[in-house]
Amino acid sequence: MRILLIASAFNSLTQRVHTVLRDEGHAVSVQLAVGDRSLREAVARTDPDLILAPMLTAVVPEDIWSTRTVLIVHPGPMGDRGPSSLDWAIQEGAQDWGVTVLQAAAEMDAGDIWASVPFRVAPCGKSELYRGEVSDAAVRAVLLAVERYEERSYTPVPLDYTAAGVQGRARPPMRQADRRIDWRSDDTETVLRRLRAADSRPGVLDELYGDEFFLHGGHPEDELRGAPGAVLATRDGAICRATVDGAVWIPRLRARRVPGGPATLKLSAAAVLGERLAGVDEAEADPRAAADRDTWSEIRYREHGRAGFLEFSFPGGAMDTARCRRLLAAYRDAIARPTSVLVLGPRRDVFSNGIHLGVIEAAADPAGESWANINAMNDLVQAVLTTTDRLTVAALPGNAAAGGLMLALAADEVWCRAASVLNPHYRLMGLYGSEFWTYTLPRRVGAAQAALLTSRTLPVGARQAHFLGLADLVLPGSQEEFRSQTVRRAAELAASAPLPGRIAVKRARRAEDEAAAPLAGYRSDELARMERNFFGESEPYHALRADFVHSVRQLTTPEHLLEWAPAHS
Repeated sequence: MRILLIASAFNSLTQRVHTVLRDEGHAVSVQLAVGDRSLREAVARTDPDLILAPMLTAVVPEDIWSTRTVLIVHPGPMGDRGPSSLDWAIQEGAQDWGVTVLQAAAEMDAGDIWASVPFRVAPCGKSELYRGEVSDAAVRAVLLAVERYEERSYTPVPLDYTAAGVQGRARPPMRQADRRIDWRSDDTETVLRRLRAADSRPGVLDELYGDEFFLHGGHPEDELRGAPGAVLATRDGAICRATVDGAVWIPRLRARRVPGGPATLKLSAAAVLGERLAGVDEAEADPRAAADRDTWSEIRYREHGRAGFLEFSFPGGAMDTARCRRLLAAYRDAIARPTSVLVLGPRRDVFSNGIHLGVIEAAADPAGESWANINAMNDLVQAVLTTTDRLTVAALPGNAAAGGLMLALAADEVWCRAASVLNPHYRLMGLYGSEFWTYTLPRRVGAAQAALLTSRTLPVGARQAHFLGLADLVLPGSQEEFRSQTVRRAAELAASAPLPGRIAVKRARRAEDEAAAPLAGYRSDELARMERNFFGESEPYHALRADFVHSVRQLTTPEHLLEWAPAHS
């Protein structure tokens, strides 16, 4: 079928639905909800067989939904209604939730139901849950609804609150008054639920050191204790704050915007608080010690047999200069261990999205910080590329993009969860790209395909990534199942008889490649182009970055999304 996606943003779920539908043999076009007129024009121009809205905050015009079948993906179980579905589920401690695909109607979230898929609510933040369990359930629900629509024999079920299995209800938007934390009485579990329900946006409005900030993200702490509300320590840019029965880590803050003042950004809590933290201790950040603790640590290291696992998890997958340097130091420690396989990647969620555009935007010298950040990323990627005494594996339980994906491609093997979405391009941010992509990407997919991937700028699903050569292994299942399979496979690989021979072949190939074209040359050529992107007067990068960081609403749909993306072969 020809399926038109309408969405408020081409976000992670919209991208995943885009790739999955193409994998299933459908042609897909995208129209951003930038106005009723543009929606009407898109429908008239594309004449789709079906309209699907994976993530839509706007109302579909009546003249569209009354004449076409429009299916809406809602992140809640049958009967759930309202814009704060996940917020209420997380804050109220729901253990089970769901995703429902329903038909657009006059009342929001009240149309006939085409499919509903349940999921277990993981103990994590809203954005991580959305990219994980919600996305998995949404894809299953979308595929079921599309299959039923194609069959033409299925009758969608009207919403009936008296029917068995309908447990949801209409909910109002969650306000800051609903999210408020009382540090004098709320226990750790309550504080964590409130923080996690608002982790990406809007944050929890609170007071620290006499000023108002939005708190973003929440993680437990197993040892530190103190007076409720007090800041006890910092680690990796996060602050640890005491509760009545424990403590929590808060990674990021955003200063409340002064009326009429400039926009504020989510940044590491320590960076936002600055000198206010004078006298607050920096807690030890030892990746090996943190591996088995219930505490905040962006980097952990553990071993299973002869396989080492260097785990890193950065909010939104963004890696600023300091994070790159910390991860490089941990990588160097990891390759000093007596292992024969080293696995890189988080236990859950995003692998990496490359340089940290938010930190760059907030810097006094954005061009200079961009330069420092890309060089720190290059140092890390080069360390992986030049590791010749063991096999390296990049394990992707979630998405990767731009320089973050090139970090993965530096490893000898790339293992993806079937739900992963890859974006092997930089162009949408006005960048040529670095991280040795001109070496690693053509080496995997060929020069012609590398040029296509970096210029067409469409997402690539895991199945297509395997077909193209971007991924060596695709594993089905949940994030937890992916992790257990990765551990088992890596341990087996580390103990396998052929491994020493594979490492020897790898070492020889690296030497041959270096003799033919040194890595320093790739780096120099890429950075020459990036330097112009960062410091050139007429380059679009700085404006594109500012629009992205400040979530400036797009006024038109990019041309590459409007075009029909054909089904995958």
